[in-house]
Amino acid sequence: MAHDHGSAGHSHDHTAGANAKMLGWALALTSAYLVAEVIGGIVFNSLALLSDAAHMMTDVAALVIALLAIRLGRKAPDEKRTFGYRRFEILAAAFNAVLLFGIAIYVFVEAIRRFTEPQEIQSWGMMIVAAIGLVVNLISMRLLTAGKDASFNVKGAYLEVWADMVGSIGVIAGAAAIRFTGWTWIDPVVAVAIGLWVLPRTWILLRDTTNVLLEGVPSSLRLTEVRAAIAAVPGVAGLHDLHVWSMSNDDVSCTVHVTLGQGCDPAPVRLGLAAMLDQRFDISHVTVQTEAPGEPCGDGHEVHA
Repeated sequence: MAHDHGSAGHSHDHTAGANAKMLGWALALTSAYLVAEVIGGIVFNSLALLSDAAHMMTDVAALVIALLAIRLGRKAPDEKRTFGYRRFEILAAAFNAVLLFGIAIYVFVEAIRRFTEPQEIQSWGMMIVAAIGLVVNLISMRLLTAGKDASFNVKGAYLEVWADMVGSIGVIAGAAAIRFTGWTWIDPVVAVAIGLWVLPRTWILLRDTTNVLLEGVPSSLRLTEVRAAIAAVPGVAGLHDLHVWSMSNDDVSCTVHVTLGQGCDPAPVRLGLAAMLDQRFDISHVTVQTEAPGEPCGDGHEVHA
C-alpha cells in the first residue's frame, strides 16, 4: 500500500497583494460615501437612501473582512491548523451573505410602515447623494473587477458594490419621479426593489460558500468525469473512496484509493494520476493510495479489481 501526497505546487499568493491594494482603495471610497449617504438619508428623510446606505454598510464590512481574509490567508499552516487559514475567506463571504439577508428584512419592514404612514421626501438632495454614490460604486467596481473571479471574498465584495450601483440608479430614478409627481410612496417602493434585486445574488454567494464549507465538489467539476478520467489512467484497475473538495474557490484537492492492475508499479501510476488531474481538472493537491488486487483497504475492507 502506498501514498502520494504530491501536488503541482501551484502558488495561490500571486494575486493576494494586488487584491489587497484594490480592496484598500475601494474600502476608502466606500467608507467615505457611507457616512455621506447616512447623513443624506436622515436629512432628506429618504428610506431609499437609507436602504442603499444599509447595503453600503455591508460593502464596508465585506471589504474589511476581505482584507482580513487575505492577511490571514497568507499565514502558513501550523500545528493546530494544518490546512492554514484560507477557509477564513469562505467564512467571511458567508457572513456577508447572511448580513445582507438581515438588512433586506429590515428594509422590507420599514417600507411597509412607510406605505401606511407616508412621509415627506426632499427629492433633490436624495438625487444628488445617490448620484455621488453611483460614481463611487462605478470606481469601486472597476477596482475589484480583476480579482472577482479568483476569490470568493473579492467576488462577494464586487457583487455587493455592483448591487449598490444598481441601487444608486434606482434611487436617482425614484428621486426624479418624486420630484415631478409628488408621489412619496415611490421612495419605499425603490427601497424594496433594491432589496429584491440584491437577494438572488446574495443567495448564489451563500449557496457557493456553503458548498465549500460542506466540502462539496466544486461547481466547476463533475465527479463522474473525474472518476472516469482516473479509471482511464494506465495501470488503474479500479478506484473507490474518491473525494474532491476545496479549501477556497481556487484551491481544489482530491483523495482517492486506486486498485492497481496485475504487476503494475505504483509510482508511475501515482505520478500519472497527479499530472492528469492537474492538467485536465486543475486539481493541484492530490493524494493517491494505491492497493494491489485483494489487498485489504485502509478502512478494513478487501479491495477487488
